[in-house]
Amino acid sequence: MSSQMLRRATVSGTVLLSLLAVPAHATADSAPATTGTAALTKPDLEGVRAVLRTARQQGAPGALARIDDRDTVYRAVTGVADRKTGRTISTLDRFRIGSVTKTFSAVVLLQLVDEKKLRLDTSVNHYLPGLLPDDGITVRHVLSHRSGLYDYTNDMFARTVPGFEAVRTKVFTYRELVKRSLRHARTNRPGAAYSYSNTNFVVAGMLIEKLTGRSVQTAYQDRIFEPLKLRDTFYVHPDTKLPGRHARGYLTPDTPGAALVDATRQTTSWAQSAGSIISTAGDLNTFLSALLRGKLTSAASLDQMQRWWKVNSNTSYGLGLRRRTLSCGVSVYGHTGAVQGYYTYAFTSKDGKRSLSAAVNTSNNGTVLNTMFGTLESAFCGKRAKTLRGSTAGVERYEDIAPGVARD
Repeated sequence: MSSQMLRRATVSGTVLLSLLAVPAHATADSAPATTGTAALTKPDLEGVRAVLRTARQQGAPGALARIDDRDTVYRAVTGVADRKTGRTISTLDRFRIGSVTKTFSAVVLLQLVDEKKLRLDTSVNHYLPGLLPDDGITVRHVLSHRSGLYDYTNDMFARTVPGFEAVRTKVFTYRELVKRSLRHARTNRPGAAYSYSNTNFVVAGMLIEKLTGRSVQTAYQDRIFEPLKLRDTFYVHPDTKLPGRHARGYLTPDTPGAALVDATRQTTSWAQSAGSIISTAGDLNTFLSALLRGKLTSAASLDQMQRWWKVNSNTSYGLGLRRRTLSCGVSVYGHTGAVQGYYTYAFTSKDGKRSLSAAVNTSNNGTVLNTMFGTLESAFCGKRAKTLRGSTAGVERYEDIAPGVARD
């Protein structure tokens, strides 16, 4: 594992930006890898601005985004970080990244593979005896969402605001979360299909702690945060506060027209190694660029992360990593995130030389999610997204929170 940090770009331009995350719940058959190596054209900043404006009109209090393109950095913001004070949101603001955390967890486990402390095709129960009801569930199945383990958040957040308030300050053990999953039948036999489940990356956290003998916080810090000098990236569970300058997050109730709920203060203990990291757009770009450039794992492990299973017509999932193929033929690599009050989109190009991280400080708003899909087209294809308002084409609707709960 290299401790090199990719040098951050220092030239900046103004661009209005965009945000975040479209999540997922789907099943799919195995799909061969495709390269998605179409040449990148210059980012369409006006297109990003248009997406951002639309997201605000649809209910996002604020939005921020940063594009790192070789030696040029484009930064942009719109709206507010705090609805009470009216402070303008900033690209320096920290925010909860939700399921982008899963990529960090996967990287740690692939580093353990490189250290010959873990084997991807070995049963989880070999490392955590008796945890799961089926010895056929392997580490690879967990990291690729093909274990068949039910997602406990379907029950936890079936009602958005009451579900959140019930766990806002609660502290769970990993085993308590796994037990919630095991109350339900599995969604499929091990390896048979993709089915997004937070339970998988709770298991990943347990593997990290068992094999390193340290907390996931220490593993992230020693293996990723410090080597890459990610000074604005933290794992503070079970503390409820975001450290330093940050954007407040607002949860949209299920009842149309109801007031937004300030969800900033929470343990995110329901997520932990599946979704509890706090970061900034700049740090996320540094992380993903380093990953795709081979700075965090061996080439062999990076190849394993990119063995894809198809999710839908333009999205595939590897090991804690998403690939999205855009209309221009370019494929981008990263993850999306949803946690109460925040949506995040964090993706990079195949060579890691152009990265986009964007966020909005709202959640449980599928319209905003779908709209923000357009930021990828503008950032990586250099053209205005064809649809800005609420199209569901090619978009994975829910990710971190209750992926099995259908909502408008």
